[in-house]
Amino acid sequence: MRKIALFLMTLGVMAMQAQDIALTTPETGKGCNTMLAFNQRRSTRQFSTKELSVQDLSNLLWATMGINRQDNKLTAPSCQNKQEIRLFALTPKGAYEYMPASHTLRHIADGDFRPAVAGQQTFVNDAPLCLVMVADMDKFGSTDSRSMTMAAIDAGIVTENACIAAAGLGFATVPRASMDSAKLQEILGLTENQIPLMNTPIGYFKE
Repeated sequence: MRKIALFLMTLGVMAMQAQDIALTTPETGKGCNTMLAFNQRRSTRQFSTKELSVQDLSNLLWATMGINRQDNKLTAPSCQNKQEIRLFALTPKGAYEYMPASHTLRHIADGDFRPAVAGQQTFVNDAPLCLVMVADMDKFGSTDSRSMTMAAIDAGIVTENACIAAAGLGFATVPRASMDSAKLQEILGLTENQIPLMNTPIGYFKE
């Protein structure tokens, strides 16, 4: 009987882990003013391992690439309004894709995949959240140099949004381009035309 109860409990935990995450309403009035956020922005490579709350995730993801108008346009502008950047969130428990239209995190896989973001820079593994900016080049219909340049610019804009949001909300972060892109494409179920370009580990400052 005890074994059955243990088995059912394990199944329950697995089911909880495999769920999408419904985010709370972003607190659009939270954080410091714009100039102070720029004054506080800096690259930090030490993080507290304390996990972020669902509200923290909601605020950070919305500011990075959420919908802020009724016409479904985003906080991050994009070339020709292609909106080709897909935003992925990796936590110690799993990999998710941020879905701006529903303001949710779509579950992709359970597990700690932050080492694929870290590569040789193991400090990334301490950050409770790693955002990965992926360019979906199918939205351009091309991977020529002009299209890749525009996608790289858009990835940079989304990355800067994440950095300024982190500074304004009191979190530590650093923009990065190094990562195991091939491994991340495998983990996230991406095609060869869906290319990881930037990432930002985010967390509380280490005391």
